[in-house]
Amino acid sequence: MISVGIVGGTGYTGAELLRLLVRHPQVDLRVLTSRQEAGKRADSLFPQLRGKTDLTFSVPAVESLAACRAVFFATPHGTAMQMAPELLRRGVKVFDLSADFRLRDAAQFGKWYRHEHAAPELLAEAAYGLPELNRESVRKARLVACAGCYPTSVQLGFAPLLEAGLVDPSSLIADCKSGVSGAGRELKLGSLFCEAADSMKAYGVAGHRHLPEIEQGLAVAAGRPVRLTFVPHLVPMNRGIHATLYAKLAKDADLHAVFARRYAGEPFVDVLPPGEHPETRSVRGANHCRLSVFRPGGGDTVVVLSAIDNLVKGAAGQAVQCFNLAFGLEEAAGLDAPALWP
Repeated sequence: MISVGIVGGTGYTGAELLRLLVRHPQVDLRVLTSRQEAGKRADSLFPQLRGKTDLTFSVPAVESLAACRAVFFATPHGTAMQMAPELLRRGVKVFDLSADFRLRDAAQFGKWYRHEHAAPELLAEAAYGLPELNRESVRKARLVACAGCYPTSVQLGFAPLLEAGLVDPSSLIADCKSGVSGAGRELKLGSLFCEAADSMKAYGVAGHRHLPEIEQGLAVAAGRPVRLTFVPHLVPMNRGIHATLYAKLAKDADLHAVFARRYAGEPFVDVLPPGEHPETRSVRGANHCRLSVFRPGGGDTVVVLSAIDNLVKGAAGQAVQCFNLAFGLEEAAGLDAPALWP
């Protein structure tokens, strides 16, 4: 059994990590931290965990976390970078669900997150935690920067086209919709029921924090810089991301065959049969990305549809997938439950 700690166990991604890890066959969950909820039992805050764990929240401390072999950070940006260096020195593997180690350039991090990086020396070492595009680096890593939710849906959709040189990388478009849980659990006006229900709105059109992360990953797939127009939207559902991706074809190909070959054998990417459309409800609660690809009217535009659960494949489930790889476990361990329905 692998001893595990979670820093930040009260947000939506922290709660999802708890849900997944308490049933993981190789995990001994020992430490669960929250400054606000210290002293409270986890199952008092999350009644769905009654009978699954008797852990009590504690104040995050390096000494208790260093006794674990792996630590997950389900925290806002700026937290993991403070604690990760010491944990790594003590031999702990770190899986960060925040943006602290995703961008390779500390200046880029400062620009987009308005925060000076406290551990820039670790940026080059951190493995980018999107296994389908970076599996071998994750296997060898002691520090994994788990991919963001929008970046996961967009990169998995565009990667086969860019890797095969089938589209123009200078004019990519990602039109994405996310459920309200993507904004986090803290109290915000825009997340209130009366503000989000019965409405849809775009946000971050002039520049969203996930844009540099997405472009960084797509540039690797393309082998050269890319230009992406990324427009996120808030939609009135609890969880899920639906990304509609557009690109101009540079050469002809059987697009469905390209996707089917690229993701053949991938346990968590499902390329739907030609003509089918993925739905967010088909991935709710599951660590899956469902994809379909179209060429409307036989023209020169390719449209890719990508659906994930932002809290699972876009966050906690992907972190567990990376954990499994880094510890040499079956990649699907603890992640084999099908999606919830309805």
